[in-house]
Amino acid sequence: MSSVESGGDGGKWLDAHYDPVAGLYTFSSCVDLADLSGDGESRLVVGDLGSGSSGMKLKVYRGTALMSESTLLDLPAGLVAFFMDLHEPRIPAVAVASGPCIYVYKNLRPYFKFTLPGLEVNTLEQDVWQQVREGQIDPLTLKEMLESIRKKADIPLSVRSLRFLSLETDDMDEFVQLHKQQPIRRQTVITCIGTLKKSTADEDGVSCLVIGTESSDVYVLDPEAFIILAKMSLPAAPTMMDVTGQFDVEFRITVACRNGNIYILRRESDKPKYCVELPSHPVGLVRVGKNVVVGCTDESLQGFTQKGKKLWKAVLPAPITTMAAMDLPTRGFQAVLVGLANCEVQLYRDKNLLSTIKTPDVVTSICFGRYGREDGTLIMTTKGGGLMVKILKRTAAFDDRDNAPGPPLAQSVRLNVPKKTKLYVDQTLRERENGLAMHRAFQMDLSRLRLAAAKAYVKALESSLTPMSSSLTEPLKMNAVVQGLGPSFKLTLNVQNTAACRPVMNLAISFLYDESLYRMRNPYMRIPLLVPGLVYPVETFVECTSDKGISDIIKVFVLHEGKSSPLLTAHINMPVSEGLTLS
Repeated sequence: MSSVESGGDGGKWLDAHYDPVAGLYTFSSCVDLADLSGDGESRLVVGDLGSGSSGMKLKVYRGTALMSESTLLDLPAGLVAFFMDLHEPRIPAVAVASGPCIYVYKNLRPYFKFTLPGLEVNTLEQDVWQQVREGQIDPLTLKEMLESIRKKADIPLSVRSLRFLSLETDDMDEFVQLHKQQPIRRQTVITCIGTLKKSTADEDGVSCLVIGTESSDVYVLDPEAFIILAKMSLPAAPTMMDVTGQFDVEFRITVACRNGNIYILRRESDKPKYCVELPSHPVGLVRVGKNVVVGCTDESLQGFTQKGKKLWKAVLPAPITTMAAMDLPTRGFQAVLVGLANCEVQLYRDKNLLSTIKTPDVVTSICFGRYGREDGTLIMTTKGGGLMVKILKRTAAFDDRDNAPGPPLAQSVRLNVPKKTKLYVDQTLRERENGLAMHRAFQMDLSRLRLAAAKAYVKALESSLTPMSSSLTEPLKMNAVVQGLGPSFKLTLNVQNTAACRPVMNLAISFLYDESLYRMRNPYMRIPLLVPGLVYPVETFVECTSDKGISDIIKVFVLHEGKSSPLLTAHINMPVSEGLTLS
C-alpha cells in the first residue's frame, strides 16, 4: 500500500488496489458490500453490464481477486444485499433487479425468482389481435387499427403491438404469423431497487425489498413469501430511490422521477406526501442523516429536508457522473461522495468541500463501507472498466470549514426557544375565542389613530408649524444648529429655496422666546433674495440670563413681509447653560 499525498486529498487515503483492465462496467446502483460467507469479511458484489447486449454477470470479489461470477439474463437495474430471514448463521441474500424480474441469490446460488404482476391490456387491442387470429383482417389493416388505438386509448399498447408498428411492410406478415397465436401481455420493468427494514432497525434485521417500476408504481415485497405488501403510485417513472425507517412502524421513501421532480412517500398514504420541483433533472440521490442531498444536471449539489424544504446549494466544477453516501459510524461521520466528469471525486458535508481525490479516469460507480475487515474502504469503477480500492487512514481528519462565501455557520444554529407557558396557552385560547371582537377593536383603534394623525397634519399645514413650507409658490426648507456651552449661544439657521427655478424675496425671520430666560441681539432679521438650490446661513447670538440651570424652547418664524401667517415654523430646544451654572 502507498499513501496518496497528492491530488488534493491531503494524504487521507491509501491506495490499496488499482486494476485498469478489470473489465467492470457498472453503476453505483449495481454495487454493494456484504458478508456473504458469515466469516466477518465483506465481499464486493457487482452487477456487471458487460457490453450492454451480452456478457451481463453477477460478480463477487474477495480482496483483489474475483471469487465467483454468475450469468444474468438481462441488464441489471439495481442490486442490494439484504437479510430475508432469521436463520443462523446470519448470511444476507443478494437481490438483482433485471427486466421485470428480481433474481434472489443465497450462498451465491440462485434461490428465487420474482416476476412483477402483469399490467392491464387494452381490450380494443385484444379484439384486433383476435380478428387477426381468425383471419378476418390483414396486416395492413391491423397496422391502421393499432395506430388509431394508440392515439386515442388511455391504456398503452403492448410491446408486441409497438414492435409490429415499427416494422417495414415486408416483415409484417411474418411477424403476424409468428405471434398471432400467443396471448397478449403487458409487462413493466424495474427501474430501481432498495431495502426497507421490516420491524427492527438492527443492522442484521429482516428487510423488505422496495422496487420502482416503469409503470410509475412502487412496490414493497415481503422478504420471505415475496408477496406485495404495499403498492404506491407516482406521477412519473422513478429512476432513483432512498428508503429509511421500518415497514411496521414508519417509513419514508424518497424517489427521484423522470419528470425532474422528487417525491416523498410515507406509510399512511399510497400517493406522494411531498413534492420537490428541481431546476434540472436529478442524477444522484443520497440521504445524509435526516436530510437528502440531490445532484442535478446543472452541475449543482442541493440539500433538502425530509419535507422537501431547500437548505443549501453548492456549484460543482463539472457534471456529476455518480454519487454515494460515506458513513463512518465509529467516528460519527457522514458525508457525500460525488464523482465528476473531470476525473475527480469530491467529498462534501453539507455544502462544504472536505476533500478531493484525483482519479486516472472518469468514475462511474462509488461504494463506501466495510470491505474485508477494513471499515473505511472506498471502491470505485471507471468508465474504461477499471477497479480502484482506497482505504481511509485512521489518522485522517476532515476540516469542516465553510470556504464558500455566504452567511456564517453560526447563522444556521437553531435558537433555544423556550417552551410554551400556561400564560401563553391561555392568551392563545382567548385570542381564538374572541378573535372577531379583538379584530374589530383593533380596526376601530387604527381608524381613530389615522384620523387623529390626519387632523394633526392638516392643523400643522394650516398653521405652518412644520420646518418645511407647504406653499407651492414659496417652497422653503429650514434647519437650525445651536453651538456653545453658555451663557452665550450661537444660533445658525440654514434656509433653502427648494423651487426649481423661481427665486423667493421679501422674507424675514422673527423669534419668539421667554424674555426672562434669554436675550437676543437681533430678534427680527430680513432675509436676502433666495436663489433656488443654495443654502443661506442666517446667524445670531442668544444669551441666557438665568442662573437656575433651566432651558426653554425658542420658536422661529419665517414670514413674508406684509403677511401675518408664517410660511414655516421651527421649534429649537435650547440646551442648559453649563457655563453660567459653573460660574
